[in-house]
Amino acid sequence: MATSSVSPPPLRPPSQANTQKYKVALCQLPVSPDRSENVARARARIDAAAAAGAKLVVLPEIWSCPYSMETLPSYAEDIDGGASPSISMLSEIAAARKITIVGGSIPEKTSGKVFNTCCVIGPDGEIIAKHRKLHLFEIDIPGDITLRESDTFTAGPEPTVVDTDVGRIGLGICHDIRFPELAMLYRSRGAHLICYPSAFNMSTGELLWDLMQKCRAVDNQLFVATCSPARDPNAKSDYMIWGHSSLIGPFGEVLAAAGHEEATVIGEIDLSMIQSTRENLPLETQSRGDLYRFVDVQREESARSVAREETQMEKGSGGKML
Repeated sequence: MATSSVSPPPLRPPSQANTQKYKVALCQLPVSPDRSENVARARARIDAAAAAGAKLVVLPEIWSCPYSMETLPSYAEDIDGGASPSISMLSEIAAARKITIVGGSIPEKTSGKVFNTCCVIGPDGEIIAKHRKLHLFEIDIPGDITLRESDTFTAGPEPTVVDTDVGRIGLGICHDIRFPELAMLYRSRGAHLICYPSAFNMSTGELLWDLMQKCRAVDNQLFVATCSPARDPNAKSDYMIWGHSSLIGPFGEVLAAAGHEEATVIGEIDLSMIQSTRENLPLETQSRGDLYRFVDVQREESARSVAREETQMEKGSGGKML
């Protein structure tokens, strides 16, 4: 299955999406050590969400296996090599239901490395984008929790924006939400929605989960969707999941939200809300570019590369552009 994502430039505005309103489902799934069981459960929940009218379905971070640094590598799947039962299922159900799926994340193995990877599947069942978690989580709270994702995962190489049948979506995974610059970049590239499959723990979840989602939505005047695994109070793990998957609007409105248990919540995205919010509160025109500046490194490098090529063409043509 081929993958493609938006590379800057050019970009079109999100208002040119195929639809102005659509339903998005957040499937907050319990996770067991049995991958086949997890895959079957996810398929059933996606099917039910599509039957309820969802055009976009979002899954949690690490939904195919337990979130344990010790065991994650043994569950890693070869997505590019076609040996991924999790992604194969997502492709089948997306094509059968003609929906777009932001496939949460699964551990991906390639070239001797393990990535925390989110695949976006289009209504034809093809992978249209792949995001590898950029910011690896590290926490050390004495007497509470210690975790280093870098002991298991390799960080992803680049941000991901993808055009889908419902509009342009930016992708992040869990700890990626802590970095406002990434969300700013996605807004600058025309995203109307940022999806963050996540697995916040009890320590950070209670303090930061709701706050982070609303900050990213309000600061950038767009929609934010998060999807967590369900909490298992009987799990034999030091990492207890917070849950509370949510859909947040451009003014920080909570449009849909789950508790900590297994659930599928459905909310509506109305793209006109972005335009009205930005017209009512024109932050972009109020920004002080004379005092500070946001830099999209990839775009600047792309522009420099084009300039170098044009200079070389001029030299090769004796100073005349062909």
